[in-house]
Order: sequence, then structure tokens, then C-alpha cells
Amino acid sequence: MADSNELEALKASFRGAIATAEALAALKDRIESLSAANLPSPTDLDDLARITAAHSIASAALRGLVVTMLARRESSPQA
Repeated sequence: MADSNELEALKASFRGAIATAEALAALKDRIESLSAANLPSPTDLDDLARITAAHSIASAALRGLVVTMLARRESSPQA
């Protein structure tokens, strides 16, 4: 039987990764419009640093949970 806490953690981790991916996607036009004549502003760089860090952490948390769930299922007698 599935652990309801584990499933809720999976959903929350997935939502966090999606939310940070959406925040990263929101920067696309600002980043794509950069050129040698139009360098990123300190605000652009701060936003990019903050959002990429959040996305990295959220993605790593989701991956870690998935790996743990897979390992638990592989060691389960029902597997």
C-alpha cells in the first residue's frame, strides 16, 4: 500500500519543481533579447541567480524523493 505522506511529498516536490521552471521560463524573453549592445542588468543577473538556485534545489529534492521511492519499491517483498 502506498504511503499517503510519501505521495503528498511527491506532489509537493513536483509542484515546487514546476513552479521554479515556470519562473525560469518567465525570464526567457529578457535573456533571449540580450546582445553585446544590451548586456544583462544587475537585476537580470540577480533574478537569474535566485531562480536558477531555487530550480536546482527543487529539482534535486524531487529527484532525491523519486530515487528513494524507487529504492524502497525495489527492496519491497511485493516488488
